[in-house]
Amino acid sequence: MRLLLDTHILLWLLENSLRLKPRARSLILNADEVFVSSATIWEIAIKFRLGKMQEAPELVVTELESAGLRKLDVTYRHAVATAKLPLIHGDLFDRLLVAQAIAEHLQFVTADPKLAAYSGLVTVV
Repeated sequence: MRLLLDTHILLWLLENSLRLKPRARSLILNADEVFVSSATIWEIAIKFRLGKMQEAPELVVTELESAGLRKLDVTYRHAVATAKLPLIHGDLFDRLLVAQAIAEHLQFVTADPKLAAYSGLVTVV
């Protein structure tokens, strides 16, 4: 199985947080490949700059690379795919991540139940 992690799932994984449910941890540990979108790093960078996060984005990148997680760059195809999504969720980052998962046939791992309405490729943990 190939996964794409939502931003909060990535952060909980890197922090070894108890908020990361055992099911999510199991999915990640047993996946063939685990991806993190460059959009996730952008979201973290924005929240860091606004003072909503304390960990610098460059440290997050170092940690995820050390953990063996793979980078998924945002492409034109991903951006165009967001226009095909129904207006279920207003968060632009979440919409882009879902579009990437659909375009790349990745299972999107999130804790946000609203996102499940987009696709069978969304796994809510």
